[in-house]
Amino acid sequence: MEKTTIYDIRADLKAKRDALSLAHEELKKDSDDWNKCVIVLSLFNGMIETIKIQLQLDSDGFRLLPIFISSIIAIISSLIKFRDFPAKMEVLIQSQSLLTTTLNKYRNHDEVDKDLVIEYNSALEKLETSVYPDVRKKYLQQSHKNLLSIMKLEQKYFKNIELVNNGEKPEDDTLSSSSSEKSNPIRGDDRYDDPATDL
Repeated sequence: MEKTTIYDIRADLKAKRDALSLAHEELKKDSDDWNKCVIVLSLFNGMIETIKIQLQLDSDGFRLLPIFISSIIAIISSLIKFRDFPAKMEVLIQSQSLLTTTLNKYRNHDEVDKDLVIEYNSALEKLETSVYPDVRKKYLQQSHKNLLSIMKLEQKYFKNIELVNNGEKPEDDTLSSSSSEKSNPIRGDDRYDDPATDL
C-alpha cells in the first residue's frame, strides 16, 4: 500500500522501526541464552575438575566426563560463531537508527517534500535488506498489534482525564484502588491537568 500523507508515513516508519526493535530483542535473547549455556557448562566443568582433585577420583567415568563437557562447550561455541549474532544485531541497530532518524524528520515537518520521500525510500531499502521477508512479516504483525494496543490505551487515558476534569468517574477504576487515593479521595471539584499542556 502506497503512503502519500505525512501521517501515514509517520505511522509506517514507527511500525517498521518497532518491528526491527522486536527482531533485535529476540536475536539478543537468543544470543544471551546460548552464551549463558556456555558459561554454565564451563562452571560445571570446573566444578567437576575440583571435585576430582579434592576427592582423588580416578575412575574412567570421571576422567571422561570433563572431556565430554568440553566437547559440548566447543560445539556450542562453534554454533554461536556460525550464527554470527553480533553482526546480525549490528545490521538491525543500523537500520533501526536510520528509521528513527527519518521518523524524527517527518515529525518535524507538516508536509511531504522530495527530500523526505528520498529519505523514506532509503530507510525502506535499508529495512528490506536487513531481514528476510518472512521474518519482516512476523515482526511487523507484532509491531502493528502493539501500536494498536498503545493507541487504544492512550485514547482511554485521555478520555478518563476528560471525565475526571468534568467531575465524572473514570472508566478505569484502578485509580480509586490505590492507597494514596484512599487517603486523599478525589472530589468532584478537583481537576487533573493534562500532561500534554505541560510540554
